[in-house]
Amino acid sequence: MILTIDDMARLHGQCFTTPRPWSAAEIGQTLANPHSFALTRHNGFLLGQAVAGEAELLTIAVDPNLRRQGIGRALVAEFCSIARQKGAQTAFLEVSANNAPAIALYVTSGFAQSGIRRAYYHSADGTEIDAAVMACTL
Repeated sequence: MILTIDDMARLHGQCFTTPRPWSAAEIGQTLANPHSFALTRHNGFLLGQAVAGEAELLTIAVDPNLRRQGIGRALVAEFCSIARQKGAQTAFLEVSANNAPAIALYVTSGFAQSGIRRAYYHSADGTEIDAAVMACTL
């Protein structure tokens, strides 16, 4: 099943508070970039881009009631496969340093922490949260 941009924004809103959820307009603007792509399931999606030999996993969202069933892992594996097809040799992402489940998903998908971005995210109450930068060779 293909999710609409509105469906993706709604699902992203169910999944995120920090970083803040993406709006339908932001998702649409991202997908208007010819280097960007979306992978969708009826219960999750991933946005990525690939350009100049490098891929970035921009965001991933899986229905909170259906996590730990392999949906995210399948989306990340498909992202890596498509990124390779688009000529990327490496992939990277940023993830909230306090999001242990997401970090575990990325580690088991072949990513390793390659850096930290201090105070990259800001929660609604003003708390600053570091981003772990993770990368993998495709």
